[in-house]
Amino acid sequence: MAKIIPVRQCIGCGEKRSKKELIRIVKTPEGSFCVDGTGRMNGRGAYLCGDIECLRKARKNHALERSFGMQIPGEVYDKLEEELKSWGN
Repeated sequence: MAKIIPVRQCIGCGEKRSKKELIRIVKTPEGSFCVDGTGRMNGRGAYLCGDIECLRKARKNHALERSFGMQIPGEVYDKLEEELKSWGN
């Protein structure tokens, strides 16, 4: 029997990819946002391609706001962009 590969959609470009190819953005139970490198952190998650442009599209289209059902301050996007840059993309 073939192993099922989980598929998720990038909130920036809308492209569907395997879960391992995407980067998970997490809103922790404490209310902070961060990049989840393990894919196992507690909290609500949204997925992005490793491309900075996808994060910029998500910011422009308010995709994180829709995913998390709340207003996202600009500083959060800036912090996420810095974290994505540190991932080497």
